[in-house]
Amino acid sequence: MLGRVSEPLDIPAAADSPAAAAVTAAAPEYVLPLVVHLEKEEPPGRTDALQTAARAVLTLLADPRATGAGEWAAVVEAWQDARIRKVVRRARRGEWRRAEALPGITVTGTAAEVRVYPPVPLDGWPKDLAKLQVSGTDLDDPAPPPAPAPGAPVLWLNPGLEMTAGKTMAQAGHAAQLAWWELTADQRAAWAAAGFPLAVRTADPADWRRLTASGLPVVRDAGFTEIAPGLTVAVEGGERYCPLPRLRRP
Repeated sequence: MLGRVSEPLDIPAAADSPAAAAVTAAAPEYVLPLVVHLEKEEPPGRTDALQTAARAVLTLLADPRATGAGEWAAVVEAWQDARIRKVVRRARRGEWRRAEALPGITVTGTAAEVRVYPPVPLDGWPKDLAKLQVSGTDLDDPAPPPAPAPGAPVLWLNPGLEMTAGKTMAQAGHAAQLAWWELTADQRAAWAAAGFPLAVRTADPADWRRLTASGLPVVRDAGFTEIAPGLTVAVEGGERYCPLPRLRRP
């Protein structure tokens, strides 16, 4: 499925998706909830939050409860076979404690904490998640992020776009999922065992066109929220983990 594109919040399944025909009025529509722990006094850095959200999606996909006969497997399969929507909400203090009490997985970064949950029906969110704020989540980096480590994949953001941190977290999570779909079982296991190392960086404008034309997995936004329709994230493989193709630079 190299190069499969889909928007993590709103876009319908790609027309050539095997599951597209299965999405009918009678079929429930699922969404993957992610909640970022966001205290006003000590918010995480933007890049830290983006990378942690991407790792959270991968952690759920690799969890035994989400595969085979696991307790989450049926809803994960139904979600992946349809629109693959993701929504990021934010929580603090008591909201975060209640969010952590629900079934899910908390993934930590340098300072960021993101909890991912098994998919829920679009109109059936748990009340402690449904009341959390979804719009306007934004963060800053205290310093420019360092160059990505060569051994890990890089989720390259479109340098011509401005998105809130919440929307970008969803986009990064979806890019990581596209990469996951391209890997063999052994490659997935090695990446998971290492804790899903990855980097999220903004591409150099000179590289962006080549990244999106090189056959790498690319996320396309439908343009329903914040930005116009178009490409948002390209995934470049790492030398050690997630060995997808890499862009040959001059």
